[in-house]
Amino acid sequence: MGETLTDGLDMFSDCEICKSSDWKAVFHGPVRDGAFGRLTEPTLIARCNSCGVDRLCETHCKDEAFYSGTNYRVSLEQGTDAETFQAAHDSFQSERLNILKPEAFRNKKVADIGCAGGSFLDHISGVASNIIAVEPGTAYHSSLEGRGYQTYSFAADAAAEHRRTIDWAVTFDVIEHTSDPRAFLTDVVELLAPNGHLFLSTPNRDDALIDLAGDCYREFFYRAHHRWYFDIASLQECARRCGLELENAYITQRYGLSNAIIWIREGRPAGNEKLDVIDDPVLDAAWRRRLEAANRGDRLYAIFRRSES
Repeated sequence: MGETLTDGLDMFSDCEICKSSDWKAVFHGPVRDGAFGRLTEPTLIARCNSCGVDRLCETHCKDEAFYSGTNYRVSLEQGTDAETFQAAHDSFQSERLNILKPEAFRNKKVADIGCAGGSFLDHISGVASNIIAVEPGTAYHSSLEGRGYQTYSFAADAAAEHRRTIDWAVTFDVIEHTSDPRAFLTDVVELLAPNGHLFLSTPNRDDALIDLAGDCYREFFYRAHHRWYFDIASLQECARRCGLELENAYITQRYGLSNAIIWIREGRPAGNEKLDVIDDPVLDAAWRRRLEAANRGDRLYAIFRRSES
């Protein structure tokens, strides 16, 4: 007999977020291991029936040491220097600053947790009064320090000097990589001043293409680099357990309708590639608005406030 969707659930230990042992399998198959086309052996994604988070079986996860050097960026076939990172990621900062305007950081002390090459920090430099760069990838440290950012590998390292003094912490597409998202957020909360805020993003587990494009997209969306998969409710529950209160959640759609059609037709990512027959900004805008209104876009953003005084 072949494997069933429930085979392998016994490999899931108690949930790091809520300590429940009640898991339900949601996907069985290979998942992406770096750049598109590289896949793991078949593995399992399971959902915690208590807090609602989805988790990749630990057998196929990357440990935190993987992110301390250059292995992570190399596995994605990306450059490992700050300039290459900035060239690839500067364009994403407008999306973030459309949600939380730059004036929110005016004269504030800001920490970017998992800042990589520091693209977001460069966009608020000169607005914020003090900037802290937290990045486990040591290849970026000299560039960050050279631009005047106080630089640390982890939030816990920064706490000795900056505990309870940060007005805004930001962390973009980091929590899904961590070994323990509750411990990760708890370390961030230790940095926040009373009533300080956290601005966070992560891939949206309710991405519409998971349903529309089927297993070929699931094998791309789930990946060895991402241990955790959140929707709004499960992210809010994790944050609540760390002393954070949700103020606003936003779903955005980064990629247009052509990308979706190519996924459905060809089973591959197209990014910003355009199909002439549907290359219409009005059509694309309608596609994005529909997914965002239904909370089915590809990116989840949330703003939290430290709930204790």
